[in-house]
Amino acid sequence: MSLTIDELRQVLLRLPEAVEEEPFGPRVLVFKVAGKMFAIAPEDPEDGHLRVTLKCDPALALHLRAQYQAVQPGYHTNKRHWNTVVLDGSVPDEEVVEMIDHSYECVLEGLRRRDRERLLAAWRGGEAGPDR
Repeated sequence: MSLTIDELRQVLLRLPEAVEEEPFGPRVLVFKVAGKMFAIAPEDPEDGHLRVTLKCDPALALHLRAQYQAVQPGYHTNKRHWNTVVLDGSVPDEEVVEMIDHSYECVLEGLRRRDRERLLAAWRGGEAGPDR
């Protein structure tokens, strides 16, 4: 199974204060928290396979690329800190959701302490919170 654009949008927007924008024009969805991107997804990929580009810890990024052929260096992003995941069904949906959560968390780490703590508290207190 592979996530559809609507399912992907639902997973991304479940995170506290996540917003959807189109700063690169129509058909390229950008998801942000506190004004910072954590996911990029073109709505109509040319080859028919939905993709999502996600922020990632550099060591984990390399590990995921080695583990899954569908995880590639980030498209049009800093390849050290971003991965593009081809949603062709080869990466389990649960793993994609974990990658999304990790991307969101990476962005939260760079926020002001007050904002970071507020968002983490909302995330951990809600259904979207990571299991820790």
